[in-house]
Amino acid sequence: MAISSAGIGSGLNVDDLVSRLMAAESAPLTKYDARTAAFQSKLDALSKLSSAVGSFQGSLSSLTSSATFKALSASVSNSEVLKGSATAEAAAGTYKVSVNQLAQAQTLNSAGYASMTSSIGSGAKTTLTFQFGTTSGGRYGVDASALSGAVATTGIANGSLTINGTAITTSNSTRSAQALAAAINAETEDTGVTAVAQQTATGATLFGGAGNGSFGGVTTTAGASYSLSVGGVQIAAQAAGIAAGAAGSVSAASIDDALTGNNATTQALAAAGITFTGSAANGDLQFFSAQGANITVSESVEGSVTGGLNNSGTTNNGMTTTVTAGISLSSNNGSAISVAGSNPSLAGLAAGSNGSYLGASFAQDGDKASGVVTLEAGDQSLQGIRDAINKANIGVQASIVSDGSASPYRLVLTSTKTGEKSSMKITLSGENGAAADPALQSLLGYDPAGAQGMRQTSAAQSAKLDVNGVAVTSDTNNISGAIQGVTLDVSQTGKSNVTIAKDTNAVKTSVDAFVKAYNTLNSTMKSLTSYDPETKKGGPLVGDSTVRSVQTQLRGLLGNAVGEGKLNTLSQVGITFQKDGSLAVDSSKLNKAMTENFGEIAGLFAAVGKASDANIKFNTSTSKTQPGTYAVSITEMASKGNVTSTAALAATTTIAPNTSWMVTLNQTDPETASRTATVKLNAGTYTPEELSSMIRAAINGNSNFVENGDTVETKIEDGKLSLSSTRWGSASNLKIEPMTGSSVDDVFGAGAVFNKGKDVAGTIGGAPATGNGQTLTAAAGSKAEGLKIDVTDGVAGERGTISFTQGYAYQLNNLATSFLGKEGLITNKADGLNVSIKAVDKERVRFTERLEQTEKRYRAQFTALDSMLASMQATSNYLTQQLAALAANS
Repeated sequence: MAISSAGIGSGLNVDDLVSRLMAAESAPLTKYDARTAAFQSKLDALSKLSSAVGSFQGSLSSLTSSATFKALSASVSNSEVLKGSATAEAAAGTYKVSVNQLAQAQTLNSAGYASMTSSIGSGAKTTLTFQFGTTSGGRYGVDASALSGAVATTGIANGSLTINGTAITTSNSTRSAQALAAAINAETEDTGVTAVAQQTATGATLFGGAGNGSFGGVTTTAGASYSLSVGGVQIAAQAAGIAAGAAGSVSAASIDDALTGNNATTQALAAAGITFTGSAANGDLQFFSAQGANITVSESVEGSVTGGLNNSGTTNNGMTTTVTAGISLSSNNGSAISVAGSNPSLAGLAAGSNGSYLGASFAQDGDKASGVVTLEAGDQSLQGIRDAINKANIGVQASIVSDGSASPYRLVLTSTKTGEKSSMKITLSGENGAAADPALQSLLGYDPAGAQGMRQTSAAQSAKLDVNGVAVTSDTNNISGAIQGVTLDVSQTGKSNVTIAKDTNAVKTSVDAFVKAYNTLNSTMKSLTSYDPETKKGGPLVGDSTVRSVQTQLRGLLGNAVGEGKLNTLSQVGITFQKDGSLAVDSSKLNKAMTENFGEIAGLFAAVGKASDANIKFNTSTSKTQPGTYAVSITEMASKGNVTSTAALAATTTIAPNTSWMVTLNQTDPETASRTATVKLNAGTYTPEELSSMIRAAINGNSNFVENGDTVETKIEDGKLSLSSTRWGSASNLKIEPMTGSSVDDVFGAGAVFNKGKDVAGTIGGAPATGNGQTLTAAAGSKAEGLKIDVTDGVAGERGTISFTQGYAYQLNNLATSFLGKEGLITNKADGLNVSIKAVDKERVRFTERLEQTEKRYRAQFTALDSMLASMQATSNYLTQQLAALAANS
């Protein structure tokens, strides 16, 4: 195989020749590079300009919102008690706030169990229904048993009783419920528990009755005597030698005579705090001490006596008995009462956690959704119940705690919501409405007005405040509306002043940020377009029409007046152009403008809409919305999907066990399966208001509707029950069909009509507008295009006007968008430069391809020349050799 190389034959340096020629041919490539570099330099400069415009546009965000100019600040004198924030609706001033009680959630504990995983009861499928509402009336506490006779004699030794960890000081003088209650109440501040002595009452058969012997007439022999005292007050006495029935003898009738009218005996009893009912003659005479003082009933006998209490004529040797009472404890905050001490039974109390609702009632809050938990087979252990409740996500958190005892495991249920309206009621049912397993009922059943299987350890409690002397109650510790436009976040009880003032700092900060961003943008534009006469070099965009257009439009907009209010130029708030084209703020002038015309500053910067009708609110606008005043006419008000009972409800309505309805709420087109669900109603007999609350809570508690954010509202009006979706407009609809138990007709009546909601309809500025719920949007192509208003109340007809103005910040924001948008000025310029760079790249590629062909041609030509020269060289060498040979032979 032959090996060839350019120039190897003749010695001609083909590579060098080709290289030199190609260097000359390639000279135009530098022009392509220069053109690309020039375009890229402008593109980079436009990127800097775009970034500066974007930063400037970002600085406008707070100024474009009218809320910035309505902001008020809230300062507090005691931040440990509360913190505050204010909106535009607040009124400036100082408010005195006293926090008397914090909101808290209810917590219930079960009895102790030896295992978390062992099944409880039969394991049958069980449904738990959680209702939330208000527990009222009665009290939360415990009634102790009556004090023993021994206590009435020797008292209660100190150290015998502690309540909620605080020792109750007792002694040998603590012999009555009255004395014990006083000892407990002396520690109320530490224990949170108050005590009331129960009424002391003598036995119902003390004077006979119930088959016992009645009071027998008294006979005293010579030298004998008899007296009867109650609570230290002598009510009867008989001297010696008096036979029963004789003058001066004591009998049931004489005792009744002594207790009749206002006399020394009745006065003495009253002074001792003793009252009575019944009569000795009837055998039902009883004595009472409302204050819980002990009552000692004593028959004093000397000598031979017959008759007396429960004595029909037999010998009476005298008798003394002391009657005691117990105490009733009440928890001041609804928490369980912890009882301990060396011997709390002396106080009639059992050691441990005590308490339940006594004499209370429960009213469901219809605004709080009911929760349904299904315990499937295998879920009946503490652990299974806990997991099922937590999985159901019904607003109750379940956990298990261990107290270290022989049966340590307790189920703990805590509501996830605070407030007195979040108290729980738990009902259980078996399959198809059958009674629940007794073991589960005992564990979980909880009715503040009835059986309480679980024990409350923390009551559902609302926050209670006093604001300028007005009592305020809130379900949460985050309280809005107590002071209009102000939110208070309370953290502990105590007092604090709340001062509301105009938040001029927010405006000043926004204005300063706007001026700074504009100056940065102005500086960027100057650096990109500047020319240095000494170096004779200019910026990458010197003379560029795009930058000039941006500068001209910005300065033109800032130099024009806006709006029609008292403030319509930047100079009126101290913002002016400087000689170098930058902006500066005169703080004193800005402060003066805020002091004198704070309400007008919003219109100077933001887009502001003001309606003449108080029930019409400005919503939003777009860049296409033109300033102006537009008439508003409503042809139809928005409505909700609803149904109303055909007649007034009866005084009570009974919902049968196992009642289920198929409810469809806010169904879409095409239909969505999750907007139809089976809703179970709690069986029971309800007043109209109770029925309204129960149905509302049952529907709103359905998991399908919760996930979709769909809810209903109910009300009783003229005795009729009205049920409606909370949504407005054509997307609002409602339908209910019976499944099991009580029919829909049983509640709403036959022929009840389910109405669909309607969108608001009307015109803005004379042009038809589009309704969506309560929101009306001005038509495309009209001057008000994009203007949205909310029509929240009122009737159809002419509804006044909506005035719309565009302030500087709003217009500048739109202008910046026109620079940076998809078809914006800067974007189009950048797109053009990118096109040019690509075009140059294509030209370079084509030129490079031609260079490759040229190099191939040069190399082929010089290679052929080299070969020809080599051949001629070989011929020359041959001839030279031949001539030399001929010369040698001649």
